[in-house]
This record gives sequence, C-alpha cells and structure tokens, in this order.
Amino acid sequence: MARLLLPWGASLALLLAPLAAPAQVDPFRNPVEQRPAGLVLLRQWQTMEGGHAIGVYDAKPDPNDAEARTIVVWVEEPAGVKLAVDTIRCSPAAPMRLTRLGRSLLIRELNPGGTISEVNRLDHQVWWAACFPEQAGKDPAQLAPLARRLGYSGKLREQQQVLPGNSR
Repeated sequence: MARLLLPWGASLALLLAPLAAPAQVDPFRNPVEQRPAGLVLLRQWQTMEGGHAIGVYDAKPDPNDAEARTIVVWVEEPAGVKLAVDTIRCSPAAPMRLTRLGRSLLIRELNPGGTISEVNRLDHQVWWAACFPEQAGKDPAQLAPLARRLGYSGKLREQQQVLPGNSR
C-alpha cells in the first residue's frame, strides 16, 4: 500500500488536513442559493426532510504529480452544505479516489471502462469529473468505450481500503 500512496505525498496531506467551510457558505441561507459557479450536480433527490444533492467543482491538477487531481465535493442537505476535498489518480495503471468518511480515509481503486453499479457509480462520476472535466455529469456506464480509447483496460479489480483516522 505504501507504494500506492508514495506519489501522493502533497495530495494526501490535503486530505488529512481538516477542511474548513469557505466563508461564502452561510448555514441560514438556502443551500441551492449557495451553489458555487462551475458546480456540476451528480445526483439530486428528495426526502421528507427536503432536497439533497451531490456535486463537484474546482478540479485542479496536483503540481507534484501529473496523474493526480483534487476536486471539491459538495454535499447539500436540508440542514446545510458539507464540503470535502477528494484526491483522484487518473493513471490508467492505478486509477483511484481518495476520500474521507468521518475520520477514516477511504482508498478506492477504480476500473474506468468496467462495470458500473449503484455501489461504485458516485466514485466513477467524481473520477470522470476530476480526470476528464468535459465528461463531468455524464453517466459513467456510457463512458466505457471512451475509457478504453483513452487507454483504460476496463479489466482492473475494484477494491476499497479503509485507513482509520485519529481517534481524538
């Protein structure tokens, strides 16, 4: 695993540092009104509590690794907005998404061009938005032929590793 994380030095540091909400996110305003310019919605749904949405914006290349990107994930809930910064590796040999769940770091190895299900759809949507922004918001199941033309085999094994965070 160290071999997988080694090229991610600076990007991993971004993930491990807590992300403060930007000043423009006001908990008393309607979350829809706070959406930043360039936000690409990946999912929207309604519950009895109100509207929910997940989107991404601000994809940036990592200056230390040509195959890595960072992207802001916008999670909109009736009670407000949560932000996270994910790190994405676009490499055909080892595509992956590094994200957080609570205090844990999730390393999700992906298979662009492979099977898409409800379990991995969001990971692939975030991956495509970061690595190929012109495909942001498109159904990753429909992008399999493009992935293969771009050099992704579609035959990689998808798996997830969970690294527990600090218990403080």
